[in-house]
Amino acid sequence: METSGLDRIVRAEDVAHMGITEVLRHMPRIYGEYRRLVASIKERRPDAAILIDFPDVNLRLARELRKLNIPVVYFVSPQLWAWKRKRLRWVQQRIDRMMVIFPFEESFYRARGVDAAFTGHPLAYLPSPTISREQFAVTYMAANHEDPQSSSHMRRHWIALLPGSRWKEVESNLPTMLEAAALLGRNYDFLIPVASTLDKGAISNFVFQGLLPRMQWPKSSITLVDDAREALHHARASIVASGTATVQATVIGNPFVVVYHVSPLTFALAKRLVRYPSEIPAQLDQYDNLPIAMVNLIAGRRIVPELLQGQFTAANVAATLMPLLSDTPERAQMIADLAETRRKLIPASGSSPVTEVCDAVEALLKQSPATRGRISTASV
Repeated sequence: METSGLDRIVRAEDVAHMGITEVLRHMPRIYGEYRRLVASIKERRPDAAILIDFPDVNLRLARELRKLNIPVVYFVSPQLWAWKRKRLRWVQQRIDRMMVIFPFEESFYRARGVDAAFTGHPLAYLPSPTISREQFAVTYMAANHEDPQSSSHMRRHWIALLPGSRWKEVESNLPTMLEAAALLGRNYDFLIPVASTLDKGAISNFVFQGLLPRMQWPKSSITLVDDAREALHHARASIVASGTATVQATVIGNPFVVVYHVSPLTFALAKRLVRYPSEIPAQLDQYDNLPIAMVNLIAGRRIVPELLQGQFTAANVAATLMPLLSDTPERAQMIADLAETRRKLIPASGSSPVTEVCDAVEALLKQSPATRGRISTASV
C-alpha cells in the first residue's frame, strides 16, 4: 500500500503488542500514536475511511470518523459473533458498510440491522502454488541433504506442521506436534513453515537444539520452510494450529487435523465466553467443546477433527492423522468436504474482495454530498 502512494501516519508494527503487561508498558506510545492519527484525520478530512480488522483500535477510530461525518467501510469483521457481542452496538452506530470474509457473517449482521456484504475470502482467490515437488526440495531441503533429488526423502510422504504465527503458540503447540510426528514413524519427513512474524533463527534453535536432541530424532527429517501454502500443497496431510492456517489448508485442499493448547485459565474463560448465534450451527463434542476451527464453522459441521487442550496429545494426534495418510475413505471424504467448503468462500458474483470493497466505497462516495471525487487515506 505504501509503494502505491499510501501516506502512513502510524505504523501498525510500532503499536501492535501481545499480552497484558506488554500493552501496559507501551501504552503511552500507543495512545500517543492513536491521537496523532486522529489529529491527522481531523486535519485532512478524508472523503471515506476503510478500516481493516484490528477492532480494538478501529472500532474506536470509527467513533471519531462518525463525529466528522466521514463514511466508514469496515473490511474483515471482528469476530463479534463468537464473543464480545456487546461491541455489536458500536458497529451498528459507527459503521456504514461491513464487508465480511465468511459467508455466515453477512446474515449475522443483516439480522441485526447492519448493512453487510460477503466479499469472499482473500485466500480463496490466490492461485495454487506452481512450484514442483522437485523444485521445492531443492529450494528448501538442500541444507539438510547433499542431493535432494535422489535423497530418500523424495520417496517419502511429507507432513506439514503449522504451530501458529506467534511465539507463544509455537512454544505451546510445536513440542506435541513433534512428539506426534515421532510416533508416526521415520517413513515420513516433516515441513515446518515459519510465519513472517517469527524469527526463523529462534525457531531453528528451538527445534534443532532444544526439542530434537531430547527426542533423539535425526534433524534430517525436519525442514523449516518459508511458505505455508507451498508446504500444504506438497504435504500428504498436516497438523494445523487453529487460526488462519486452517483456512489456508482448506483452500489448498490438504487433509489436516486441528490442534490447539492454551493456559487452563484461558481455556476455561473461553468456554464460558464463546457462544455462537443461530447463523452458525455448532454442537458440543463429547468433551463439551464448541468447534473453534474456522473450516468447521464455515462448513456448518465438523469435517476436520479438533484436538483441543487435554485431547491435544501426541498419541491422539498420531492416531487421528494416520487414516489421512493413505488412500482411505476418511481421506477421500475430507478432501471432498474441503472442496465444498472452499466453494463457500467465493460469493456468487465471483468478484474479488478488493473489487467488492472498492465498489462499496464508490457507492458511499456517490451518496455523500460533501465528496469531491477523491479518497484520502490514513492507515493504522
